[in-house]
Amino acid sequence: MTAAATRPTPVPLTLLTGFLGAGKTTLLNRLLKDAALADTVVIVNEFGEIGLDHLLIEGVEDSMILLESGCLCCTIRDDLIVTLEDLLRRNDNGRILPFKRVVIETTGLADPAPILNVLINHPYLAMRFRLDGVLTLVDAVNGMATLDAHEEARKQVIAADRIVLTKTDLVGSTEALETLRERLDALNPGVALLPATAPARDLIGAGLYDLASRPDELRRWLAHEQLAERPAPADHGHGHHGHGHHGHDHGHGDHGHHHDHAHHHHDRNRHDASIRAFVLTAEAPVGEATFDLFWTLLRSTHGSKLLRLKGLVALRESPDRPLLVHAVQQILHPPILLERWPDGDHRSRLVMIVKDLDEAVVQRLWAAFLGRMAAVPAA
Repeated sequence: MTAAATRPTPVPLTLLTGFLGAGKTTLLNRLLKDAALADTVVIVNEFGEIGLDHLLIEGVEDSMILLESGCLCCTIRDDLIVTLEDLLRRNDNGRILPFKRVVIETTGLADPAPILNVLINHPYLAMRFRLDGVLTLVDAVNGMATLDAHEEARKQVIAADRIVLTKTDLVGSTEALETLRERLDALNPGVALLPATAPARDLIGAGLYDLASRPDELRRWLAHEQLAERPAPADHGHGHHGHGHHGHDHGHGDHGHHHDHAHHHHDRNRHDASIRAFVLTAEAPVGEATFDLFWTLLRSTHGSKLLRLKGLVALRESPDRPLLVHAVQQILHPPILLERWPDGDHRSRLVMIVKDLDEAVVQRLWAAFLGRMAAVPAA
């Protein structure tokens, strides 16, 4: 009990990712001058790559550098775990300026999942840091080509809590920019798309803890209503969309046309054709053990095909306090029990983003766990 009482408050940590040349250096240089990022440690892969030279004023000791904004900067040494442990040790011993936040800048084509795995599952680091969101930069000029060429780039977009669109002033047409926005929204429904000029306070603090206290933002992040209105994918043909638990017409006839842009562009973006988002819902509260078992089985059966899970679960144990769940690939963030529902809809709502996995398979598994197999038509 006493150990828990004296344990330091976890330090919020933001992951800054984005394709090569997306403008991470420019953004970071601007953010570090913002008062919202005072007392921040920036961890970069290589000083040469990020180019913070004009901000450097003195070496603190070996790998630590003090920036003119008062922030500290260091490089990822052997690996991230070593760097973070070293940082905490110096902080606890009073050998560096105390810090309130950490920003990790990843290499241009890094898949964010292994880094998230360290932050969420490392027994010591998970106690001392709390993940405060993934910020992904997308270069508006080369974004489409990069998404076509690199699966890691698509994973960066899907993992993002917020996306910053850079170089929008250099895009030839508003149509091209709109097409990119639609594609990003199809890959990551409900993600906030922000301009490169957005203030630091809009870019940091985008994680679960932040969402938990902001119902409107939580609803947008979940994107449940938006997904429920999307027409079923043309190549599915299973007729399994009408489970009767949305209460929406699923875009047949004229209604579907203005939603077409929100669905995955099977023709225009063939690389994304295998990626789709859909919603699982449950009218009655779900037992916590049932949900855990569902996620464990789904992960062990289809692990490599799961790109993201985000949702609210109505627990039998606490129906008035929903559980906020979030996973990137197979890494489940520690769920948070909210004080209240963000709106009048108290059903469990799980948004799944998957690759090469038929929605019907997941819906059937979910229905089996809910004990209502008969409610889902066979594929």
